Amino acid sequence: MLVHLRLTVPENLSDEVFELLETSSAVTNLVVIQGACRDPRGDLIECDTARESASELVDALGDLGLGDRGGIVISRPVSTPFRRAEELEEAAPGEPDDAVIWDEVLETAEDSSTPTVSYHVFLVMATVLAAIAVITDSSVLVVGAMVVSPDFAPVAALCTGVVFARLALVWRSALLLVASFVFAIAVVAALGLIARGTHLINAADVTRARPQTASIWHPDHWSFIVALIAGSVGVLAMSTDKTAAMVGVFISVTTVPAAGNLSLGLATWQQSEITGSASQLGINLAGLVLAGVVTLAIQRLLWQQVMHGSQRFFGRLR
Repeated sequence: MLVHLRLTVPENLSDEVFELLETSSAVTNLVVIQGACRDPRGDLIECDTARESASELVDALGDLGLGDRGGIVISRPVSTPFRRAEELEEAAPGEPDDAVIWDEVLETAEDSSTPTVSYHVFLVMATVLAAIAVITDSSVLVVGAMVVSPDFAPVAALCTGVVFARLALVWRSALLLVASFVFAIAVVAALGLIARGTHLINAADVTRARPQTASIWHPDHWSFIVALIAGSVGVLAMSTDKTAAMVGVFISVTTVPAAGNLSLGLATWQQSEITGSASQLGINLAGLVLAGVVTLAIQRLLWQQVMHGSQRFFGRLR
């Protein structure tokens, strides 16, 4: 699996960038169109590299100053059916599916820390579904609420900010996470008050025995363990671009269901439901962040060694 680099190179950097790419054994299809760029004025340089080598190559281009004074665009070809592509993939450490392009991770984190209307709408709708799941004691709706919820994105952004020591990213992510949950819980609590006033629900609907959904507001040691595993899996899936695994994370942690139960507890003023749900929500968020930070830090420090080791190990099995 190759990635394509499209570089807008200022005139005073063109020779250095070209030399870096020309001498790299991880680069193929090197193309230079001199004088093609107008802003900034300079050359257009394009090349392909193995996904496993992309992060190191982009870092080297950044060290030359291209990220500050020019442009770096990373894209992924649909197919690369030529021999040199196969040779690059075989020579690169590890497997393409295990590769991490750290600039992509950072860009995703920056995007995930930005508050948007759609993010808040999804979170409110997920919390509404979770509240209905509580009233109907429906485990299916609990799963649906967790799939709809977008709350893992700012959690992953927060973890990324901590690992890369980007305090502004940490602050924006934490603020978005807290503010969005407060907003969603307030909206659903208000809807709960309306439903209670119109006799659509009552306190008994929240306090009665609910065998299918009781776990979402009864925190225990397993809640924290599950959150740790989910946080680790979540950031690993994000960094290696495994969207299917991300869905598994969404349906494994009871953040949004706890928020839904908390909203109903506030609407009916059931203190045991309020404290239990708030504890569950806090425990899960703490576990997600802790595991996410540790996992990303380990990846950042050791992932290249892991990829080299996996190449040697799995190579013997082929």
